[in-house]
Amino acid sequence: MEPVVQKAGVVAIIGRPNSGKSTLLNNLLGQKVSITSPKPQTTRFAIQAVYEDDRGQIIFVDTPGVVGKVKDQLARRINLEAESQVNKELDLVIYLVDHTRERDLEENKTFGIVRKFQGPKLLVINKIDVVRPTHIVQYKFMEEEFDDVVEISALERKHLGKLLQVIFEFLPEGKPLVQSKDLVQPGLNIDSKTFLSEIIREKAFLFLRREVPYSVTAVVDDVIVRDNGLLYVKARILTSADRYKSMIIGKGGVMVKEISMAARKELETATNKKVYLELTVETDPHWMDTV
Repeated sequence: MEPVVQKAGVVAIIGRPNSGKSTLLNNLLGQKVSITSPKPQTTRFAIQAVYEDDRGQIIFVDTPGVVGKVKDQLARRINLEAESQVNKELDLVIYLVDHTRERDLEENKTFGIVRKFQGPKLLVINKIDVVRPTHIVQYKFMEEEFDDVVEISALERKHLGKLLQVIFEFLPEGKPLVQSKDLVQPGLNIDSKTFLSEIIREKAFLFLRREVPYSVTAVVDDVIVRDNGLLYVKARILTSADRYKSMIIGKGGVMVKEISMAARKELETATNKKVYLELTVETDPHWMDTV
């Protein structure tokens, strides 16, 4: 039996907000490295993570969704972050589209970024588990510009094996780019405080009203393992205005307690430890200048 040829490469996942990029990455890896929510701008920076099997190694880059109408510095940086990833050394670009949504300005801007990449490109049509609504005819004309087309459901994990097979077909032969045995978890550019703060921000996105999440971020100040094995996490939710602060706290502190409880439960699952989360809310009108 001939040995399997090892391959290795860097693959960027690019798409408009809420196309399912982070869900795809998490389910390809079999564990959470990138936060998800139904709201746009959930992913604010590129997440790098490693997938490995007997065929070789893939470094996936989950990019922020391209924002159509740029209203603030944060949105502008998100767009620049997405576009900059295509300009880096990549072996393959996955263009992820959601056939249940009509093409619009965001989709056109995203497609324009993908077209600039000179290497192999895959058109991956997501959410095939949803029959209606569908606007798939609006994406069919794109197929001739791509090296292959794969239909998947990232959420239901349908055809992810086929997607991995196609990805490996386009990657160059080579040794692993990183030593996975040295990794505690598959995320390459996420330290423990960043991961914990992202989980808290995800829960804030899920619980808060539509207009509030874009004005918030989360910061972890301390992570301490106490003698009894309890993981103590001290964190803050930062928001840009006092009116949002009162919404995040909620009447009698109910909302921030809900966010804290949901975040604590997920942190316990992720760390396999009992967690005490001390979560406060602060107003900082300049936090967008620092992320």
